[in-house]
Amino acid sequence: MLPRRGARHHGAAMIITALTAAHAEQVLGIYQLGIDEGNATFETEAPNWRAFDAAKMPEHRFVALSADVGKVLGWVAATRVSDRCAYVGVVEHSVYVHPAARGQGVARGLLGALVTSTEAAGIWTIQSGIFPENTASLELHQRLGFRRIGTRERIGRRHGRWRDVVLVERRSPAIS
Repeated sequence: MLPRRGARHHGAAMIITALTAAHAEQVLGIYQLGIDEGNATFETEAPNWRAFDAAKMPEHRFVALSADVGKVLGWVAATRVSDRCAYVGVVEHSVYVHPAARGQGVARGLLGALVTSTEAAGIWTIQSGIFPENTASLELHQRLGFRRIGTRERIGRRHGRWRDVVLVERRSPAIS
């Protein structure tokens, strides 16, 4: 995928491009910041690059870069939900934005790139699990055509506390 201009970040253009090993340090740093805030994932520490790279589908992972200095503002990546052939068109995604870049269209741009790439690949469902306390993420996903499927109550513990997860999905209208 060629780099493309996206939303504005602090008045400057933002570029969405493929997430590669060159972005590893910044991507994993942003992941850890999200983990540390406590409302993004059950994970307690970001994986190393090798594990991250192996888990994420290369054709469906992107970074948002500030056009002026090339700093990573956020990232999105998809994983397969199953190796079973019936689920070949279903992926689960994660999207993380640096705290200083939130509220400026970064996640919207990243999710837009993900939708474009998955639809081009024939993927019909993008899904995710979001903590109910992460209202900004839930609202953004709803604005971008994701619907709430339901809530998995007390599905896992984070720091000894049971947490719920809201399941969201986007069914592609382009794939029938």
